[in-house]
Amino acid sequence: MFHKLRINPSRNNFTRQRGSALVIGVFIITVMFLLAATLINVLNDADQQISVEVWGTRAFAAANSGADKSLATLFPLDGNPGSCSVQTTWNIGSDTGLVGFHGCKVEMKCSKVEVNLPASNMTQYLITSTATCSSGDCDSGRSSDASCIRVSRQVEVEARD
Repeated sequence: MFHKLRINPSRNNFTRQRGSALVIGVFIITVMFLLAATLINVLNDADQQISVEVWGTRAFAAANSGADKSLATLFPLDGNPGSCSVQTTWNIGSDTGLVGFHGCKVEMKCSKVEVNLPASNMTQYLITSTATCSSGDCDSGRSSDASCIRVSRQVEVEARD
């Protein structure tokens, strides 16, 4: 009598597929790692963008303040004629003590043009106020400093008397 030797087909498949779960696991871990690294880069870029926006707003406010200061020097409240100096530098953060403007420097330029018209003579002024605000180690001399954020904004004002 012959006995039939029965081979279990499911057991045979397992022996052929030994180690495939390990390969699939490594693949899934690699994909998850790449997704996490991409998410971290996106969050870092968003954080840097918000910082630049905040410093840009500070620089714009500092430039406006510099233009206001130049106008107050040019047209003082006592009615005496003011002066249009060529260029003035103002360290707004340290000179005023305002915490929001630390690291901000404003350069103000004033130019005047005498206009002689038949009806009247007038003087036109152009005030340019450029504010630069920075944080981090920007002035260290290193060319690639990741902690340095430097933003500049410029405001121009025209006036006449």
